[in-house]
Amino acid sequence: MSETNQPSSGRTKRAGAGGKPTSGAASGGARGSRQGNASRASKGPAQGSAREAALDVLVRIEQDRSYSNLLLNQTLQKYKLDKPDAGLATEIVYGTVQRLGTIDFFLERFVSKGLAKLQAWVRNLLRLSFYQLHYLDRIPDHAIVNEAVNIAKRRGHQGISGMVNGVLRSVLRSKSELVLPAGLPAERRIALAQSHPEWLVRYWVREFGERTAERLCEANNTPPRVSLRANGLKLGPGELVERLRQGGLEAELSAVAPTGVIVRGGGNMALSPDYAAGLFSVQDESSMLVAEWVDPQPGERVLDCCAAPGGKTAHLAEKMGDRGEIVACDVHEHKRKLIEEQAERLALRSIRTLTADARRLAEHFAPESFDRILLDAPCSGLGVIRRKPDMKWSKNEAELTEICDIQRELLEAVHPLLKPGGVLVYSTCTVEKAENEDMIRAFMERHPSFEADLPEVPETLKDRLDEELAAVRIMPYDYGSDGFFIARLRKRA
Repeated sequence: MSETNQPSSGRTKRAGAGGKPTSGAASGGARGSRQGNASRASKGPAQGSAREAALDVLVRIEQDRSYSNLLLNQTLQKYKLDKPDAGLATEIVYGTVQRLGTIDFFLERFVSKGLAKLQAWVRNLLRLSFYQLHYLDRIPDHAIVNEAVNIAKRRGHQGISGMVNGVLRSVLRSKSELVLPAGLPAERRIALAQSHPEWLVRYWVREFGERTAERLCEANNTPPRVSLRANGLKLGPGELVERLRQGGLEAELSAVAPTGVIVRGGGNMALSPDYAAGLFSVQDESSMLVAEWVDPQPGERVLDCCAAPGGKTAHLAEKMGDRGEIVACDVHEHKRKLIEEQAERLALRSIRTLTADARRLAEHFAPESFDRILLDAPCSGLGVIRRKPDMKWSKNEAELTEICDIQRELLEAVHPLLKPGGVLVYSTCTVEKAENEDMIRAFMERHPSFEADLPEVPETLKDRLDEELAAVRIMPYDYGSDGFFIARLRKRA
């Protein structure tokens, strides 16, 4: 599920592995000019520098399999970096994780014992330094090498710092040779050029064909836009655009989501006073479409089965005019509290939360007791890789089969709770057919009492519709939003 997104801005790029400019990862914080950082780096870093913060995050991502965005936020708070340094640390973390496969492919030739035999902090110091040398061009090369050597001296010993210095200087001498070999098989070529696991590229080639697989990988390497959902109980999207412009920001209406606004240059919009006042939420445009498809009406009773962190729940309440009841469930208690925090910030009274496994909701509610049900199902999440680049390295193909079993169990468990004539919306933040079209088609075959029920959609989405299933699948390259799938079914009266 993809509720929130991270601020991003443009970046300066080096030529990529194939000699073409490449895009970097999404930023979770502001990105300022790197000139000041380069100047400080050339004189030797202070304790708690941007690169040391980035190194700490990269090591923990590798060792603990923790989420990059959560680790980065925690580490930036710990290091108390100023805005430019926080931006540099963010750039380095997301860029290194995003381009990890390509970075390791090139670095391997320069490390005599192999990257795998190095200590985790040394391996990641080389990776983040290579990322700057190869993909960024506003920081002087000597500044990058000098700071890497200084970090190695502080964290290791002279032998390690000498090795780091030697590897990075060898990289600089071999710059012109850092291109991918010609004649690679398509899957290997795409995996290396776009830095994705080869199993995932192979899977997408099998599912969508070579060109679409490559477009997916390319889209995952572009920074996400920052999109806001206007709180319709307080102001419309047009009013929000005007308010943001008056505050000196670039803002425009979304072409995809009716309540959406695209904003540029605002940094982390969740830190703004207007966010705290509940005028808007930070949410991807594709994710905003889910509540539009549910289309709850004032006075209805709605079930949101897997609701955390609460963005879609809140949108449902806003669309209902906060009149009626929304039961928002999540299996984890701490995530239930996130839903309550959203409701409180937005001053929504119609939301009731419950900690429960959605597969056992029949123990809490009578059959046919809800007018509408939203199942925003747990999924592989492969539609949001541009926001969470570490995800592509932590998943494996076996997980795709396992998650389908859970999705099937959830659908079977919640559909009896829907009233005759009621609406069931199923959504995921992935693009895989097995989790999406195949899941809904098989459900309808098992349950002929459910029929496709296509809602009104913006003109911009009509070429993405599957009318037979009353579904839409949005690819990450379609509109610059997350990859998403939404299907809407009605239970025959």
